[in-house]
Amino acid sequence: MVHGGRPHDVGANRVPQQNAFLLGCAHPRRATMNAADLPANPKSLPPWVAVTGAGGSLGRALLRRWHDRGARLIALTSGEAPLELVDGGGHPIPLRQVRWRVGEEQELAPLLAEVDVLVLNHGVNVHTARDGAAVERSLEVNALSSWRLLELFAALAVERRNAVGPQAASGAGRPLPEVWLNTSEAEIQLAVSPLYEISKRLVGQLLSLRALDLASSAGGPLRLRRLVLGPFRSSLNPIGVMDADWVAGEVMRQALDWNCCLVIVTPNPLTYVLMPLATLSRWAYFRLTTRAAAAVIRNPGP
Repeated sequence: MVHGGRPHDVGANRVPQQNAFLLGCAHPRRATMNAADLPANPKSLPPWVAVTGAGGSLGRALLRRWHDRGARLIALTSGEAPLELVDGGGHPIPLRQVRWRVGEEQELAPLLAEVDVLVLNHGVNVHTARDGAAVERSLEVNALSSWRLLELFAALAVERRNAVGPQAASGAGRPLPEVWLNTSEAEIQLAVSPLYEISKRLVGQLLSLRALDLASSAGGPLRLRRLVLGPFRSSLNPIGVMDADWVAGEVMRQALDWNCCLVIVTPNPLTYVLMPLATLSRWAYFRLTTRAAAAVIRNPGP
């Protein structure tokens, strides 16, 4: 959930192709987000990775996995308590924690301008509720806030590529910005929570629609990865059958080692069949029935 105060920097831990987006992976070519894969430039630094929903079980697991890959971490949380993580050896993981809340995405712009990978992982599950407040909360947290962050990050990516003069140096040698959006298996399967299903299906459809303009394979400024995850144990789903750390490991393997844009981790075999079909059918329908705006965001190229 994301219902903290205004964006507030808590500080670091105190320690010393279109079809590729639609249907899966470009294996065996690796992605460029491991620290070791960045350009051999003395000024190059490990990528900055920001994760929303960082206080949840999957958010914490993803931060640990990114730490193992050498990334610099930003934890976007709603809670007041400091987020303290340790690696496999029991050593504190350095990270920068920033509190924010839904509806104030624009205030994250200065922070996101320095981010290389934005993982949209926050969410809320109102379970059996169906009142107006539950509808508003579900749509805002699960769908509209992620859409606003996607649009904001895309605009910042274009500004980075178009930068001239002193500003251009900050983007030199950096990898293509990425957005990883956790839409959940509820995008196409029942989750015994109608508003969770509705909001996740909405954000999944918005991702499919905007990918026509924003995905790098379509000439846009971002590499987009859709995370379709089955039931893992968390505060939203305490009876999930999968361990969040194992799920995070599978996400990293498919996204970074296999370079998948459609990342599926679930014990349900139907999802591996239905999700690619759903994304392909949406792509065809949206492409036939919509058109790009005159001021569409495009990647200007090098």
